[in-house]
Amino acid sequence: MDFNEIIESIRTFKGVTRKRSIADVREKLKDTYNISGNVHLAFGDDAAAIDIGNDLLMLMATDGIWGSLMDINPWWSGYCSVLVNVNDIAAMGGIPMGMTNVLSSSNPKITEEIMDGINEGVKKFGVPMVGGHTHPDTPYEALDVAISGIVGKEDVLPSCGAKLDDDVIVAIDLDGSVYPGTEINWDTTSDKSPKYVQDQIKVMNTIAKKHLVNSCKDISNPGIVGTLGMLLEASNMGANIDLESIPKPDGMDWISWFKMYPGSAFVLTSTDENTDELIRMLNKEHIDANCIGKVTDNHVLSMSCKNVSKTVFDFNSEIIMGFSEDK
Repeated sequence: MDFNEIIESIRTFKGVTRKRSIADVREKLKDTYNISGNVHLAFGDDAAAIDIGNDLLMLMATDGIWGSLMDINPWWSGYCSVLVNVNDIAAMGGIPMGMTNVLSSSNPKITEEIMDGINEGVKKFGVPMVGGHTHPDTPYEALDVAISGIVGKEDVLPSCGAKLDDDVIVAIDLDGSVYPGTEINWDTTSDKSPKYVQDQIKVMNTIAKKHLVNSCKDISNPGIVGTLGMLLEASNMGANIDLESIPKPDGMDWISWFKMYPGSAFVLTSTDENTDELIRMLNKEHIDANCIGKVTDNHVLSMSCKNVSKTVFDFNSEIIMGFSEDK
């Protein structure tokens, strides 16, 4: 597959380009989001972190399910609404505590399918859905879920913490398959036991407590490279990465793989002295992890393949979400 084609597919992928709207929303709220003075982390991270005292941070995140996925499979949409939110808390090194939802549907059958999917997700991940709000008279179907969690103040894993010369690590459970009827859902959880998937969440909290990681983000809609780009943008850094070092299932082409939303996957940075232990801990929980490159301070994400290097994103002149994050 042509290397230029791979780079262009990442740059133009909808999962990446749709993130640009974050900058406009943040601009409207930048003067008021920390009005309480207790905000530790906010825009640019997988979850906001609020200082609640006793050396603890409350983590808060919300995810909306793509309408196209809802059209394909309401049950899977409900299930994924749990998965994506739990992963947001895990990426911060936190312990997920509970969820609420906003469900919009006037179709009782679709509503039942969505809630059955949510129930299965709750059983799988062990995080309760404790309330929410319904819109039973809308002409469309939509689902949004919010989650809360906790993490030690000194343990939180931010997106904005990447440091010069950190190792860049991509960690993905490769034991999965593309979910039927979708093109970009790499399912690694629906056929696994609750213990299997919950251990993958818990290991992130253990890693956080051991202070092995400088930055972390769960791989979501922007895909592997797009998510790394958001982490680097939040950190005001760049990176050089090697295409062929990125974990990938056999038989999957790179363009398809870089558009996948994996069931359990993270991009992390750490000092080289911590990398081996970090990879060992992730691999133990069936998350295939590998060092794929180094963090730089040139604000450019470049990728190499067979001794040819190409710029993927140049944050000196372009954006994914449009800002670096303050901690």
